[in-house]
Amino acid sequence: MKPRITVITIGVNDLEASLRFYREGLGFPTEGIIGKEFEYGAVVFIQLQPGLRLALWPRKSIGHDAGLVVGPISPTEMTLGHNVASKMEVDAVMEKAKAAGAVIVKAAHDTFWGGYSGYFQDPDGHLWEVVWNPQWSE
Repeated sequence: MKPRITVITIGVNDLEASLRFYREGLGFPTEGIIGKEFEYGAVVFIQLQPGLRLALWPRKSIGHDAGLVVGPISPTEMTLGHNVASKMEVDAVMEKAKAAGAVIVKAAHDTFWGGYSGYFQDPDGHLWEVVWNPQWSE
């Protein structure tokens, strides 16, 4: 199987609030909520880099679609990494997230591996790492 991830879907409790956080707070471009005409169909798609989208979909809709019982939220199941070009940009993104209502979990700091990063949680507890890695170019 050739790896081809095109959509990363995160479950949200309040689609409207999540839309506000990502579109108005973080400035992510989106057409807003689509699929409201379908039961369990309302979703938000955010274009990330070419070929990759972030989807915001209610947790109850994911559970319904997959045939699973919605379980408790665990922010340590995965992280979303947002790599930037400098330490200053890490600080700027962390401030923007905080102003949008994110919870700063770990302030930006120098890492043991030579980079610089910080963590925040979105309104649904999803964990984002904002990171500058001197070994990677953006």
